[in-house]
Amino acid sequence: MNARKDRQNQILTLIAEEPIATQDELILKLREHGYEVTQATISRDIKELKLVKQVGPDGRSVYRAASRDADGKPTGVDALLPGAVLSVDFALNTCVIRTLSGMAGAVCASIDGMNWDGILGTIAGDDTIFVLCRTETKARNFRDAINTLIGK
Repeated sequence: MNARKDRQNQILTLIAEEPIATQDELILKLREHGYEVTQATISRDIKELKLVKQVGPDGRSVYRAASRDADGKPTGVDALLPGAVLSVDFALNTCVIRTLSGMAGAVCASIDGMNWDGILGTIAGDDTIFVLCRTETKARNFRDAINTLIGK
C-alpha cells in the first residue's frame, strides 16, 4: 500500500474511533501514529476522502466519512441533502430549512432519522422545515452541520 493510501486509511480509522473536529486535531493524532503531515496534505486528504462534518454528541462538528454505495456514490442523507436543501438558517432556537419544492418531507424524515442531539422536533411543509432545538447554541451547531453536509 502506498503512503497516501495508508495515511488516508489511518484518517478513516481515527475519525471512526474518536471525535475529531479540526484539521489541527487530525494532524496531532496522525503524528501520534507516526505520520508527519502538513495542513495542506490533510486538506487534500479530507477532500479526496470526501469527509463531511456532523454534529457530535457534545455539540461540536466532527469529521466523519460520508455514506457510500459499492460504486462510491453517496447514499442516504449524504446523497439527499446536497441536492434538496437550498438554505438553512436559525433564529434563537429554531432552524428553518428551505428545500426544493416537494422535498421537505424527505429531508425532514432524514433529519429525524439521524437522532441529532438537541433537536426536540421537526415540522415539514412542501419546501420548508422548522427544526426546534433545545438551545440557540444547538440551533447554530445544527445549521453549521447542515451547511457542511450540503457543501456551503
